Amino acid sequence: MDIPTWLVLTLIVTVSSFGFAGEGGGGAPEKLPAMGQMPILAWGGVDAAFTSADRFRELAEAGFNQHFTWTYASADDLAKALDAAAQAGIKVHACYRDMLNDPASAARRFKDHPALSAWHIRDEPSSKDFPQLAKVIEQFEAADRSPDHFCYVNLFPNYASTGPTGQLGTATYEEHVVRFLKEVPVKVVSFDYYPITGNSLRPRWYENLETIAKAAREARKPFWAFALSVSHFSYPVPTLAHLRLQVYSDLAYGAQGIQYFTYWLPKEPKWGPAPIAADGKRTPVYDLVKKMNEEIRGLSGVFLGSGVVSVGHTGKPPQGTAPFVASAPITVVKTEGEGAVVSRLARGEHRFLVIVNRDFSKPMGLEVSWQESAAMAEVGKDGTLTRLSGQMRQKTVEPGDAEILTWVER
Repeated sequence: MDIPTWLVLTLIVTVSSFGFAGEGGGGAPEKLPAMGQMPILAWGGVDAAFTSADRFRELAEAGFNQHFTWTYASADDLAKALDAAAQAGIKVHACYRDMLNDPASAARRFKDHPALSAWHIRDEPSSKDFPQLAKVIEQFEAADRSPDHFCYVNLFPNYASTGPTGQLGTATYEEHVVRFLKEVPVKVVSFDYYPITGNSLRPRWYENLETIAKAAREARKPFWAFALSVSHFSYPVPTLAHLRLQVYSDLAYGAQGIQYFTYWLPKEPKWGPAPIAADGKRTPVYDLVKKMNEEIRGLSGVFLGSGVVSVGHTGKPPQGTAPFVASAPITVVKTEGEGAVVSRLARGEHRFLVIVNRDFSKPMGLEVSWQESAAMAEVGKDGTLTRLSGQMRQKTVEPGDAEILTWVER
Protein backbone atom coordinates (compact mmCIF):
# COMPACT_ATOMS: atom_id res chain seq x y z
CA MET A 1 0.00 0.00 0.00
CA ASP A 2 1.39 3.38 -0.99
CA ILE A 3 1.58 5.88 1.86
CA PRO A 4 0.99 9.60 1.24
CA THR A 5 4.23 11.53 1.32
CA TRP A 6 2.98 13.85 4.05
CA LEU A 7 2.27 10.86 6.30
CA VAL A 8 5.86 9.64 6.33
CA LEU A 9 7.50 13.02 6.19
CA THR A 10 10.99 13.05 7.66
CA LEU A 11 12.11 16.48 8.73
CA ILE A 12 15.80 17.18 8.28
CA VAL A 13 17.27 19.89 10.47
CA THR A 14 20.56 21.18 9.13
CA VAL A 15 21.53 23.52 11.94
CA SER A 16 24.34 21.55 13.56
CA SER A 17 24.39 23.45 16.84
CA PHE A 18 20.80 24.82 16.69
CA GLY A 19 22.25 28.39 16.75
CA PHE A 20 20.44 29.06 20.00
CA ALA A 21 19.35 32.62 20.63
CA GLY A 22 20.19 34.20 23.95
CA GLU A 23 23.38 33.45 25.84
CA GLY A 24 26.11 32.39 23.45
CA GLY A 25 23.70 32.33 20.51
CA GLY A 26 24.37 35.68 18.86
CA GLY A 27 22.54 37.08 15.86
CA ALA A 28 18.91 36.54 14.99
CA PRO A 29 16.95 33.83 16.82
CA GLU A 30 17.08 30.43 15.17
CA LYS A 31 13.89 28.51 14.46
CA LEU A 32 13.16 24.85 14.07
CA PRO A 33 12.34 24.35 10.39
CA ALA A 34 9.21 22.41 9.49
CA MET A 35 9.36 20.83 6.05
CA GLY A 36 5.62 20.41 5.63
CA GLN A 37 2.31 21.23 7.30
CA MET A 38 0.69 19.43 10.19
CA PRO A 39 -2.75 18.32 8.92
CA ILE A 40 -5.41 20.41 10.69
CA LEU A 41 -8.91 19.27 9.79
CA ALA A 42 -12.15 21.23 10.22
CA TRP A 43 -14.59 18.39 10.91
CA GLY A 44 -17.94 19.89 10.08
CA GLY A 45 -16.42 22.67 7.98
CA VAL A 46 -17.97 25.21 5.62
CA ASP A 47 -21.67 24.36 5.26
CA ALA A 48 -22.77 23.48 1.72
CA ALA A 49 -25.21 26.40 1.64
CA PHE A 50 -22.28 28.83 2.12
CA THR A 51 -19.77 27.30 -0.30
CA SER A 52 -17.50 29.97 -1.79
CA ALA A 53 -13.81 30.69 -2.17
CA ASP A 54 -14.13 33.47 0.43
CA ARG A 55 -15.55 31.09 3.06
CA PHE A 56 -12.70 28.66 2.40
CA ARG A 57 -10.21 31.53 2.66
CA GLU A 58 -11.78 32.31 6.04
CA LEU A 59 -11.20 28.68 7.00
CA ALA A 60 -7.55 28.98 5.94
CA GLU A 61 -7.23 32.24 7.88
CA ALA A 62 -8.18 30.29 11.01
CA GLY A 63 -5.25 27.96 10.36
CA PHE A 64 -7.02 24.96 8.83
CA ASN A 65 -5.63 23.15 5.82
CA GLN A 66 -8.15 20.29 5.54
CA HIS A 67 -11.95 20.31 5.41
CA PHE A 68 -14.85 17.91 5.79
CA THR A 69 -18.60 18.39 5.91
CA TRP A 70 -21.50 15.98 5.71
CA THR A 71 -23.81 18.60 4.15
CA TYR A 72 -23.23 17.97 0.42
CA ALA A 73 -26.36 16.48 -1.15
CA SER A 74 -24.78 15.59 -4.49
CA ALA A 75 -21.57 15.12 -6.42
CA ASP A 76 -22.15 18.54 -7.96
CA ASP A 77 -22.14 20.08 -4.47
CA LEU A 78 -18.77 18.45 -3.83
CA ALA A 79 -17.43 19.64 -7.19
CA LYS A 80 -18.35 23.23 -6.33
CA ALA A 81 -16.66 22.93 -2.93
CA LEU A 82 -13.48 21.39 -4.35
CA ASP A 83 -13.13 24.28 -6.81
CA ALA A 84 -13.68 26.86 -4.05
CA ALA A 85 -11.29 25.07 -1.67
CA ALA A 86 -8.56 24.93 -4.32
CA GLN A 87 -8.58 28.72 -4.54
CA ALA A 88 -7.89 28.91 -0.79
CA GLY A 89 -5.26 26.16 -0.64
CA ILE A 90 -7.55 23.86 1.39
CA LYS A 91 -7.66 20.08 0.95
CA VAL A 92 -11.06 18.37 1.09
CA HIS A 93 -12.28 15.06 2.51
CA ALA A 94 -14.84 14.05 -0.12
CA CYS A 95 -18.31 13.14 1.06
CA TYR A 96 -21.79 13.48 -0.41
CA ARG A 97 -25.07 11.63 -0.22
CA ASP A 98 -24.91 8.24 -1.96
CA MET A 99 -21.15 8.54 -2.64
CA LEU A 100 -20.51 5.13 -1.12
CA ASN A 101 -23.07 3.50 -3.38
CA ASP A 102 -20.72 3.91 -6.34
CA PRO A 103 -17.13 4.47 -5.20
CA ALA A 104 -15.67 3.89 -8.65
CA SER A 105 -17.81 6.62 -10.20
CA ALA A 106 -16.88 9.10 -7.46
CA ALA A 107 -13.20 8.27 -7.79
CA ARG A 108 -13.22 8.63 -11.58
CA ARG A 109 -14.81 12.06 -11.35
CA PHE A 110 -12.74 13.59 -8.56
CA LYS A 111 -9.44 11.68 -8.18
CA ASP A 112 -7.46 14.20 -10.23
CA HIS A 113 -8.83 17.31 -8.52
CA PRO A 114 -5.97 19.23 -6.83
CA ALA A 115 -8.04 19.93 -3.71
CA LEU A 116 -8.89 16.28 -2.99
CA SER A 117 -7.25 14.82 0.11
CA ALA A 118 -9.36 11.90 1.29
CA TRP A 119 -12.52 9.87 0.85
CA HIS A 120 -14.69 10.08 3.96
CA ILE A 121 -15.94 6.54 4.50
CA ARG A 122 -17.46 6.25 7.97
CA ASP A 123 -17.67 7.79 11.41
CA GLU A 124 -17.66 5.55 14.49
CA PRO A 125 -18.35 2.11 12.97
CA SER A 126 -19.19 -1.04 14.87
CA SER A 127 -16.89 -4.01 14.39
CA LYS A 128 -19.79 -5.59 12.50
CA ASP A 129 -19.22 -2.95 9.81
CA PHE A 130 -15.53 -3.74 9.28
CA PRO A 131 -15.92 -6.23 6.38
CA GLN A 132 -18.10 -3.82 4.39
CA LEU A 133 -15.76 -0.89 5.11
CA ALA A 134 -12.85 -2.93 3.78
CA LYS A 135 -14.75 -3.64 0.55
CA VAL A 136 -15.61 0.04 0.04
CA ILE A 137 -12.02 1.13 0.64
CA GLU A 138 -10.75 -1.48 -1.80
CA GLN A 139 -13.12 -0.08 -4.44
CA PHE A 140 -11.91 3.48 -3.89
CA GLU A 141 -8.26 2.48 -3.96
CA ALA A 142 -8.72 0.40 -7.11
CA ALA A 143 -10.13 3.46 -8.89
CA ASP A 144 -7.91 6.10 -7.25
CA ARG A 145 -4.28 5.02 -7.02
CA SER A 146 -2.87 8.38 -5.93
CA PRO A 147 -0.43 7.92 -3.01
CA ASP A 148 -1.51 11.32 -1.70
CA HIS A 149 -5.15 10.30 -1.16
CA PHE A 150 -6.49 8.07 1.59
CA CYS A 151 -9.75 6.63 2.89
CA TYR A 152 -10.85 8.07 6.21
CA VAL A 153 -12.63 6.18 8.98
CA ASN A 154 -12.99 7.64 12.46
CA LEU A 155 -13.21 5.36 15.51
CA PHE A 156 -15.28 5.56 18.67
CA PRO A 157 -13.74 6.65 21.99
CA ASN A 158 -13.27 4.07 24.75
CA TYR A 159 -16.42 5.17 26.56
CA ALA A 160 -18.55 3.63 23.78
CA SER A 161 -20.52 0.58 24.90
CA THR A 162 -19.02 -2.89 24.53
CA GLY A 163 -20.47 -6.35 23.96
CA PRO A 164 -22.19 -7.90 20.94
CA THR A 165 -25.14 -5.49 21.14
CA GLY A 166 -23.06 -2.43 22.11
CA GLN A 167 -21.66 0.34 19.94
CA LEU A 168 -18.28 -1.35 19.55
CA GLY A 169 -19.54 -4.87 18.94
CA THR A 170 -16.52 -6.28 20.77
CA ALA A 171 -15.81 -7.33 24.34
CA THR A 172 -13.25 -4.56 24.87
CA TYR A 173 -12.15 -1.31 23.28
CA GLU A 174 -8.65 -2.68 22.72
CA GLU A 175 -10.10 -5.60 20.75
CA HIS A 176 -12.15 -3.16 18.66
CA VAL A 177 -9.07 -1.10 17.70
CA VAL A 178 -6.83 -4.11 16.99
CA ARG A 179 -9.48 -5.79 14.86
CA PHE A 180 -10.11 -2.57 12.95
CA LEU A 181 -6.45 -2.24 12.01
CA LYS A 182 -6.26 -5.89 10.95
CA GLU A 183 -9.48 -5.90 8.94
CA VAL A 184 -9.80 -2.40 7.47
CA PRO A 185 -6.96 -1.17 5.20
CA VAL A 186 -6.74 2.46 6.34
CA LYS A 187 -3.58 4.54 6.03
CA VAL A 188 -4.45 6.83 8.96
CA VAL A 189 -5.87 5.90 12.37
CA SER A 190 -8.41 8.45 13.62
CA PHE A 191 -10.43 8.49 16.82
CA ASP A 192 -12.51 11.04 18.67
CA TYR A 193 -12.60 11.71 22.40
CA TYR A 194 -13.99 14.80 24.11
CA PRO A 195 -12.41 14.76 27.57
CA ILE A 196 -13.71 17.92 29.24
CA THR A 197 -17.21 17.70 30.69
CA GLY A 198 -18.37 20.45 33.00
CA ASN A 199 -15.30 21.33 35.07
CA SER A 200 -13.56 17.97 35.01
CA LEU A 201 -11.69 15.51 32.80
CA ARG A 202 -13.08 12.13 31.86
CA PRO A 203 -10.92 9.60 33.74
CA ARG A 204 -10.09 7.35 30.74
CA TRP A 205 -8.96 9.95 28.20
CA TYR A 206 -5.24 9.31 28.53
CA GLU A 207 -5.88 5.58 28.58
CA ASN A 208 -7.56 6.03 25.18
CA LEU A 209 -4.52 7.91 23.88
CA GLU A 210 -2.30 5.10 25.18
CA THR A 211 -4.40 2.49 23.36
CA ILE A 212 -4.52 4.33 20.03
CA ALA A 213 -0.86 5.35 20.10
CA LYS A 214 0.25 1.79 20.83
CA ALA A 215 -1.97 0.24 18.16
CA ALA A 216 -0.96 2.82 15.53
CA ARG A 217 2.73 2.35 16.34
CA GLU A 218 2.47 -1.43 16.04
CA ALA A 219 0.59 -1.08 12.74
CA ARG A 220 3.16 1.48 11.53
CA LYS A 221 0.46 4.03 10.75
CA PRO A 222 0.10 7.65 11.90
CA PHE A 223 -2.85 8.62 14.07
CA TRP A 224 -4.99 11.74 14.17
CA ALA A 225 -6.85 12.98 17.25
CA PHE A 226 -9.47 15.60 18.12
CA ALA A 227 -10.11 18.77 20.07
CA LEU A 228 -13.67 19.84 20.84
CA SER A 229 -14.57 23.30 19.55
CA VAL A 230 -18.34 23.38 20.03
CA SER A 231 -20.35 23.41 23.25
CA HIS A 232 -23.13 20.82 23.50
CA PHE A 233 -24.69 18.52 26.09
CA SER A 234 -22.38 18.64 29.14
CA TYR A 235 -19.41 19.90 27.11
CA PRO A 236 -18.59 23.52 28.02
CA VAL A 237 -17.88 26.46 25.75
CA PRO A 238 -14.24 25.92 24.80
CA THR A 239 -11.49 28.13 26.20
CA LEU A 240 -7.90 28.43 25.00
CA ALA A 241 -6.83 26.29 27.96
CA HIS A 242 -9.33 23.58 26.92
CA LEU A 243 -7.97 23.57 23.38
CA ARG A 244 -4.34 23.58 24.49
CA LEU A 245 -4.79 20.68 26.88
CA GLN A 246 -6.42 18.54 24.20
CA VAL A 247 -4.10 19.47 21.34
CA TYR A 248 -0.82 19.33 23.28
CA SER A 249 -1.76 16.04 24.93
CA ASP A 250 -2.62 14.59 21.50
CA LEU A 251 0.69 15.79 20.07
CA ALA A 252 2.66 14.60 23.10
CA TYR A 253 1.34 11.11 22.42
CA GLY A 254 2.50 11.34 18.81
CA ALA A 255 -0.57 12.52 16.88
CA GLN A 256 0.32 13.52 13.31
CA GLY A 257 -2.92 15.34 12.61
CA ILE A 258 -5.32 17.48 14.67
CA GLN A 259 -9.07 17.62 14.05
CA TYR A 260 -11.70 19.95 15.46
CA PHE A 261 -15.34 19.08 16.02
CA THR A 262 -16.90 21.29 14.76
CA TYR A 263 -15.99 24.38 12.74
CA TRP A 264 -19.50 25.28 11.56
CA LEU A 265 -22.34 25.03 14.09
CA PRO A 266 -24.68 22.13 13.24
CA LYS A 267 -28.37 22.87 13.17
CA GLU A 268 -28.91 21.24 16.55
CA PRO A 269 -30.96 22.68 19.41
CA LYS A 270 -28.97 23.98 22.37
CA TRP A 271 -25.59 23.56 20.63
CA GLY A 272 -22.98 26.26 20.40
CA PRO A 273 -21.08 28.33 20.04
CA ALA A 274 -18.74 26.87 17.42
CA PRO A 275 -16.14 28.98 15.56
CA ILE A 276 -18.78 29.80 12.94
CA ALA A 277 -22.45 30.12 13.89
CA ALA A 278 -25.22 28.44 11.90
CA ASP A 279 -25.94 31.76 10.17
CA GLY A 280 -22.32 32.02 8.99
CA LYS A 281 -21.12 34.65 11.46
CA ARG A 282 -17.85 34.31 13.38
CA THR A 283 -17.99 33.77 17.13
CA PRO A 284 -15.27 34.37 19.76
CA VAL A 285 -14.39 30.65 19.45
CA TYR A 286 -13.10 31.36 15.93
CA ASP A 287 -10.30 33.51 17.37
CA LEU A 288 -9.43 30.87 20.00
CA VAL A 289 -9.12 28.15 17.36
CA LYS A 290 -7.10 30.48 15.15
CA LYS A 291 -4.70 31.13 18.04
CA MET A 292 -4.39 27.40 18.75
CA ASN A 293 -3.69 26.64 15.11
CA GLU A 294 -0.99 29.32 15.00
CA GLU A 295 0.72 27.47 17.84
CA ILE A 296 0.40 24.12 16.06
CA ARG A 297 1.95 25.54 12.90
CA GLY A 298 4.71 27.26 14.87
CA LEU A 299 5.57 24.00 16.62
CA SER A 300 5.34 21.69 13.61
CA GLY A 301 9.13 21.44 13.73
CA VAL A 302 8.73 19.68 17.08
CA PHE A 303 5.82 17.37 16.39
CA LEU A 304 5.53 16.65 12.67
CA GLY A 305 7.55 13.58 11.75
CA SER A 306 8.77 12.97 15.31
CA GLY A 307 8.43 9.61 17.04
CA VAL A 308 7.52 9.04 20.67
CA VAL A 309 10.37 7.65 22.77
CA SER A 310 8.37 7.54 26.00
CA VAL A 311 5.33 9.08 27.70
CA GLY A 312 4.74 9.27 31.44
CA HIS A 313 2.84 11.36 33.95
CA THR A 314 3.83 13.32 37.04
CA GLY A 315 1.44 13.70 39.96
CA LYS A 316 -1.14 10.93 40.21
CA PRO A 317 -0.98 9.11 36.85
CA PRO A 318 -4.39 8.92 35.16
CA GLN A 319 -6.03 5.54 34.66
CA GLY A 320 -4.16 3.33 32.19
CA THR A 321 -0.95 5.39 32.19
CA ALA A 322 2.51 5.09 33.73
CA PRO A 323 4.50 7.44 36.02
CA PHE A 324 7.18 9.55 34.39
CA VAL A 325 10.71 8.18 34.78
CA ALA A 326 13.62 10.51 34.03
CA SER A 327 16.38 9.36 31.67
CA ALA A 328 19.57 11.02 30.45
CA PRO A 329 20.15 13.82 29.89
CA ILE A 330 17.02 14.78 31.90
CA THR A 331 17.55 14.17 35.60
CA VAL A 332 14.50 15.73 37.27
CA VAL A 333 11.01 16.87 36.30
CA LYS A 334 9.04 18.29 39.23
CA THR A 335 5.53 19.66 38.87
CA GLU A 336 2.98 21.19 41.20
CA GLY A 337 -0.77 20.71 41.29
CA GLU A 338 -2.50 18.02 39.21
CA GLY A 339 0.67 17.02 37.38
CA ALA A 340 1.70 16.80 33.76
CA VAL A 341 2.05 14.66 30.68
CA VAL A 342 5.79 14.29 30.03
CA SER A 343 6.76 13.05 26.58
CA ARG A 344 10.12 12.47 24.93
CA LEU A 345 10.12 12.78 21.15
CA ALA A 346 12.87 12.08 18.63
CA ARG A 347 13.50 13.04 15.02
CA GLY A 348 16.92 12.16 13.68
CA GLU A 349 19.49 13.47 16.15
CA HIS A 350 17.07 15.96 17.67
CA ARG A 351 15.29 15.30 20.96
CA PHE A 352 12.32 17.07 22.54
CA LEU A 353 10.91 17.06 26.06
CA VAL A 354 7.23 18.07 26.04
CA ILE A 355 5.58 18.83 29.40
CA VAL A 356 1.81 19.47 29.33
CA ASN A 357 -0.04 20.89 32.34
CA ARG A 358 -2.97 18.50 32.86
CA ASP A 359 -4.95 21.16 34.73
CA PHE A 360 -7.05 23.36 32.41
CA SER A 361 -8.01 25.78 35.18
CA LYS A 362 -4.81 26.43 37.16
CA PRO A 363 -1.17 27.22 36.31
CA MET A 364 1.50 24.68 37.21
CA GLY A 365 4.89 25.23 38.78
CA LEU A 366 7.60 23.34 36.90
CA GLU A 367 11.25 22.51 37.52
CA VAL A 368 13.41 20.59 35.03
CA SER A 369 17.06 19.64 35.55
CA TRP A 370 19.53 18.06 33.15
CA GLN A 371 23.09 16.83 32.94
CA GLU A 372 25.86 19.36 32.51
CA SER A 373 26.85 17.94 29.12
CA ALA A 374 23.47 18.74 27.52
CA ALA A 375 23.12 21.96 25.53
CA MET A 376 19.46 22.66 26.27
CA ALA A 377 17.13 25.14 24.57
CA GLU A 378 13.54 26.20 25.07
CA VAL A 379 11.22 26.07 22.05
CA GLY A 380 8.93 29.07 21.72
CA LYS A 381 5.41 28.90 20.32
CA ASP A 382 6.71 30.07 16.93
CA GLY A 383 9.55 27.52 16.91
CA THR A 384 12.16 30.00 18.12
CA LEU A 385 15.03 28.41 20.04
CA THR A 386 16.42 30.08 23.16
CA ARG A 387 19.48 28.58 24.82
CA LEU A 388 19.16 27.86 28.55
CA SER A 389 22.18 28.43 30.75
CA GLY A 390 23.00 26.23 33.73
CA GLN A 391 21.36 22.89 34.38
CA MET A 392 17.88 23.81 35.58
CA ARG A 393 14.76 25.49 34.26
CA GLN A 394 12.00 26.81 36.52
CA LYS A 395 8.79 28.09 35.02
CA THR A 396 5.06 28.51 35.56
CA VAL A 397 3.11 26.69 32.86
CA GLU A 398 -0.30 28.16 32.09
CA PRO A 399 -3.45 26.00 32.30
CA GLY A 400 -3.41 23.26 29.66
CA ASP A 401 -0.25 24.71 28.13
CA ALA A 402 3.04 23.01 27.26
CA GLU A 403 6.70 23.70 27.98
CA ILE A 404 9.06 22.27 25.34
CA LEU A 405 12.82 21.78 25.65
CA THR A 406 15.17 20.44 23.01
CA TRP A 407 18.73 19.18 22.60
CA VAL A 408 20.87 17.31 20.08
CA GLU A 409 21.87 13.70 20.70
CA ARG A 410 24.77 12.43 18.62
